[in-house]
Amino acid sequence: MGKTSAGAEAPAAEKAAGTKKAAATKKAVATTAPAAAKKTATKAAAAKDTAAKKTAAKKTAAKKTATKTAAKKAPAARKPESRVAMVRRARRINRELAELYPYAHPELDFTNPFELLVATVLSAQTTDLRVNQTTPRLFAVCPTPEDMAAMAPERLEELIRPTGFFRAKTRSLLGLSAALRDRFGGEVPGRLEDLVTLPGVGRKTANVVLGNAFGVPGITVDTHFGRLARRFGWTTQEDADKVEADVAAIFPKSEWTMLSHRVVFHGRRVCHSRKPACGACPIAPLCPAYGEGETDPEKAKKLLKYELGGQPGQRLKPPADYPGQPAPPMAAP
Repeated sequence: MGKTSAGAEAPAAEKAAGTKKAAATKKAVATTAPAAAKKTATKAAAAKDTAAKKTAAKKTAAKKTATKTAAKKAPAARKPESRVAMVRRARRINRELAELYPYAHPELDFTNPFELLVATVLSAQTTDLRVNQTTPRLFAVCPTPEDMAAMAPERLEELIRPTGFFRAKTRSLLGLSAALRDRFGGEVPGRLEDLVTLPGVGRKTANVVLGNAFGVPGITVDTHFGRLARRFGWTTQEDADKVEADVAAIFPKSEWTMLSHRVVFHGRRVCHSRKPACGACPIAPLCPAYGEGETDPEKAKKLLKYELGGQPGQRLKPPADYPGQPAPPMAAP
């Protein structure tokens, strides 16, 4: 009996010891697991934070690089220009334009003051080319103010329709023709004060007629002239009369008429409204607005118009020294 009892106690003790060891192991595992998980989470958070810092650093570096690049591309800020410096630069631009366009001229076809006056009125809101293509038929029918004043409105409208706004222009032409007949003996007056009293005739039209038909100096502020005068820094005004006054104060009176032709020529050929050909502009170093348009020389060259671009001009009968091709007449309907 005693031997059997002792033999039974040994396995029981071993079993108890094993159970105790398993419980201890389980407890150890239970205690270690949260700590390990916590350590892993901490490492993950640290890695995430490091990655975020690296990303932020990269963005900051990229932003600095972009800022430096933009600063390099942006033109250097110009120092304020004195009045004397501006006048000198403006007169130099005029001299440069004179060399570029020694053949500058009014781009309306005319043979006498009346034809020039009518053509200038017709040129509003259209091209000189369209006017030049329209006036041969018109002047063949009514070559004098008396003839035009006696014309039926419907007939005159038909003749000038291609120039646009033909009803308003018809009223102006009939009115100014009657005024020339009744108040000026059928002759176009050679004074600005008289010209601006005619229907449809403002300072711009009057200066065109005075400068090119009578040799009286005048500044012609059309859309091209006004645009370039502002780009050149000669004025900040938008009103044509104020632009004229500002520019007149810069240049000698003897230069006014030819200055107008040169600036208008440049505006039509190079310094366009929407996309100026800055890279092909000979006076770019003198222009505060350089860079507003295409600066690549080859691309800019493709933007040149009329004779500079190898295309016909606007006049059907250009002056003898014009280096380009005459414009074609209007196609038959």
